[in-house]
Amino acid sequence: MYTRQSKIVMFFMILTLICGLFTGCFEEELFEEMNETEIQLDRPLILPDWNDEEYHDYYETMDLLQEYQVNYPYLVNVFSIGKSVQGKDIWCIRITNEKNTDDKYSCLIDGCIHGVEWEAGEACLYLAEYLLINFDNNETINTILNTSEIYIVPLFNPDGRQNDEVGNDNGVDLNRNFDIFFGRLRSRCLRLGPFLSKRVGSFIKFPPNDPSKWWRVSGKRPFSEPESCAIRDLMETLSIKQFSFYVNCHTAWHNIITPIPWSKNILNPPFEVSQKENKIFDYVKDWVETNTEYEADRSEENIGGGFADYWCFNEFRIPSFTFEILSEDYDAWTGEHKHDNLVHWMKTTLPVFMYLIVNIENLHAWQTPDIQPLFPEGVPPKPLG
Repeated sequence: MYTRQSKIVMFFMILTLICGLFTGCFEEELFEEMNETEIQLDRPLILPDWNDEEYHDYYETMDLLQEYQVNYPYLVNVFSIGKSVQGKDIWCIRITNEKNTDDKYSCLIDGCIHGVEWEAGEACLYLAEYLLINFDNNETINTILNTSEIYIVPLFNPDGRQNDEVGNDNGVDLNRNFDIFFGRLRSRCLRLGPFLSKRVGSFIKFPPNDPSKWWRVSGKRPFSEPESCAIRDLMETLSIKQFSFYVNCHTAWHNIITPIPWSKNILNPPFEVSQKENKIFDYVKDWVETNTEYEADRSEENIGGGFADYWCFNEFRIPSFTFEILSEDYDAWTGEHKHDNLVHWMKTTLPVFMYLIVNIENLHAWQTPDIQPLFPEGVPPKPLG
């Protein structure tokens, strides 16, 4: 039985509830609670806590990838795609929400195909960590990893990275070893086997003051090197996983490069770039020039051969890019360089990577990549003065 006092208390509670519903007080409080929850689920993007001295050689890269595997077991799968000439594993990290088993688009980003180009590998690690630390906190990253598989190979050329040399341990420039217009003298490539290439090195400095025209050692035949075979095999695996785009990272021409028409003087060019494909490539170049400090290569014809991105474009007909990180003032090829301002350069790469990733479906269909990514505070950074 309710006492008189308890009935009075209950009456006032009901009266207060009715008044609250009519005046909107509770509705407003409820909305504020929901809004606060939404903010918690879509927190501002954060950046990896790196410092300018935090470069990762082969063994440090391997340790960092294993750390990601342990800390993010349902987002990360680290595996070897093959071995280098010296027998080092070529590590790949796949990043996706494995709890979501729906069909997904895939992409591949690799770095350090030339061993002296450290920042190209660092950018791959920085991107991986950026995606991982923002998952479950930011809806943009959640959507990406629920609908995409991001494959990243930080050290395409682990022997070259560890030895701080351009080529692999056979002295071959791996970005001349792909089966696309391979070993042509007009492309300034020399077909040399391991015996000679180890003694000659990855390139011959002629003319001495123009690295863009030095003669490159391409190997004796296409895919003669285990490293290029490993990347080729990974791409072939991805071709059945809605493979959508490829980025081959370098330093330091400070631009983004796409397949372009071959020189009109070349007979039987290996591929043509259609008007539609050119339109998409131009759109990407325009976006990069407008939204980052990087420039776009606007060359009108090509005579080069053996390139990883050209082979990928020709083989799988997907958007393929060379991304040249750092400033042109940095010259890894001549040995006149130093590695500095790492965090700045890592921040400059995020807009390019994230722009391509949020447009993965459009790129897969060769549709206009017009989705604008969101960036954390300080990205892109102001150019170094």
